[in-house]
Amino acid sequence: MSNLIRLNAAGVAEIVQDEWTRVIPPAPGEESVRKQAGKVVLFKLTGEATFTPEQIADTQIPATGKVLVPLTIWQARKAELQARFDTGDVGIVLATHETAEALQAEFTDINTLPLVAVFVERFADGRIFTLGNWLRTRFAYKNELRAIGDVLRDQLFFHKRSGFNSFLIRADRSAQEAVASLNDFSQPYQGAVDDVPVWRRVNRT
Repeated sequence: MSNLIRLNAAGVAEIVQDEWTRVIPPAPGEESVRKQAGKVVLFKLTGEATFTPEQIADTQIPATGKVLVPLTIWQARKAELQARFDTGDVGIVLATHETAEALQAEFTDINTLPLVAVFVERFADGRIFTLGNWLRTRFAYKNELRAIGDVLRDQLFFHKRSGFNSFLIRADRSAQEAVASLNDFSQPYQGAVDDVPVWRRVNRT
């Protein structure tokens, strides 16, 4: 059963099959882990690449089909992926410590990307909401924006308000149950990407 929820053109949530294959670099070797000890926090705060050259070189990319690759892998192997990008078969994964500016710097028009996914390692990392908001507002990204990683039912409504229109629910959770959370609130008070504040929408005279 698919755990991918996507909003259709009418804004209705549907559970659909995922046509994208997410490319995940192999785990670092023991020596690489020792070298990186103590630097993980710095990497996540600065946006410095979190994959070693060995991981990038050893990453297996399927030869066919639509692939979703980390921004770091795209930067290192874009010549290999360019032809597939030109046919709409490459999407990009941003980690929460990476920036929308870094994504924009790689593409003349980020709307040539059919899919951008933001990977959140821990549900408590609120940077995913900022990234979604900025991609939609400051950078005017109009295509599919997907939340992946530690994506939980209770946050789907807020992911949607931040501009996400697809959500890959954690494998150990039910997508069917998660769909209902998108209707947890009928009239959110705050303004967001998806609507203006309620006090601008409701005539109180």
